[in-house]
Amino acid sequence: MEWYEALALLLGVIVFLMAMGMPVALAFLAANIVGAWVFMGGERGIGQLLNNGLGSLTKFALVPIPLFLLMGEIFFHTGLGGRMFNAIDKLLGRLSGRLSYVTVLGGTAFSTLSGSSMGSTALLGSLMVPEMSQRGYKSHMSIGPILGTGGLAIIIPPSALAVLLATLAQIDVGALLIAGVIPGLILAGFYIGTIWLQTKLDPAAAPAYDVAPMSLASKIGLLLREVVPMVGVMVVIIILMINGFVTPSEAAAFGALGVLILAAVFRCLTWEAMRKSVTGALKVTLMAYLIVFGSATFSQLLAFSGASRGLVNWAISFELAPLAMLMVMFAVLLLLGMFMEQISMMLLTVPIFFPLAMNLGYDPIWFGLIMLLALEISFTTPPFGLLLFVMKGVAPPGTTMRTIYTSAFPFIGCSLLLVALLVLFPQIALWLPGL
Repeated sequence: MEWYEALALLLGVIVFLMAMGMPVALAFLAANIVGAWVFMGGERGIGQLLNNGLGSLTKFALVPIPLFLLMGEIFFHTGLGGRMFNAIDKLLGRLSGRLSYVTVLGGTAFSTLSGSSMGSTALLGSLMVPEMSQRGYKSHMSIGPILGTGGLAIIIPPSALAVLLATLAQIDVGALLIAGVIPGLILAGFYIGTIWLQTKLDPAAAPAYDVAPMSLASKIGLLLREVVPMVGVMVVIIILMINGFVTPSEAAAFGALGVLILAAVFRCLTWEAMRKSVTGALKVTLMAYLIVFGSATFSQLLAFSGASRGLVNWAISFELAPLAMLMVMFAVLLLLGMFMEQISMMLLTVPIFFPLAMNLGYDPIWFGLIMLLALEISFTTPPFGLLLFVMKGVAPPGTTMRTIYTSAFPFIGCSLLLVALLVLFPQIALWLPGL
């Protein structure tokens, strides 16, 4: 069987089963079983494939995923996240557009810990948009920053999605996490600059309102009590990984322990909160592990059937410049993001894109960061980006899709500008891992 016939068979089974309503991970498992039967000798091949897939789940690199997810669940269910939001709101005082800044700063912290762009968008949309509408904010000042926080959440460590991508691509987990620090700070600066520019061009878009005055001592106390401990957990994790004191798995364990200690200190660590946190983390972890299993076996089938090598050789035969091929892969991810969620996109594209990128001479850590940004941008790309419809579901009645589209564009532009900077200056991403 020719490589393109093998690829068509595997992808055809997946697409057919997904069209029939089967979950993506199960569709991949079913396609893998069909492929093993065809390409690896029937029942014996299926047994070998299952053994290989189970081996992929025993990697130490997968440990951060449940621990990072547990951090986010505890952060949310114990109320630590709400305390931080309220503190940042009070600290910014009468600053024009302060609730938009609160959304970016507090939302990024929550999104980073939760590891779910869709979940954080739903939470922030239901929490912040009604409050901002009541204060007289125009729609783009409330909706835009919420849609933008996902771009930060996916690249600033700790990011469960980055750990999963690194595991699927078989690259250094710690290096990919650390690579997102400087680009994440740059993107945060872009977002804050965008909000500042919007308030300057249209002051009525985010009217100031009276707040209770606070003394400097009160502000310092509030900062040290409600913000520094929460943000400090993430900062300590990053510093420990950058200096090589701990592995990503150990850093995730320290992070989960740190959030537990904070919840106990603030006397909000209840049995009910822990039950919800463990249950939520367990559900997502099981899904992630099932996806790792499916991806590992799918990659092996692509290699065994010759489809991956044939596809790479076919793509290289066009003799496109590496930058042009990168743009093609980026465009494919944007297109897929209109119809699929991020983990499913990684499952489908990582086994194909990473070998191609390596053949083009791209650094795997740099390419991983570019791919993470492409995954997040695709989620907010009109007309069918999934986060746009999540926002529509939680936005106040009367909010149109046109309003959501126009609110997203400035923040999509910020992310695209960051991608352009990473292409022009790869060391933005590679300097910290290189240390």
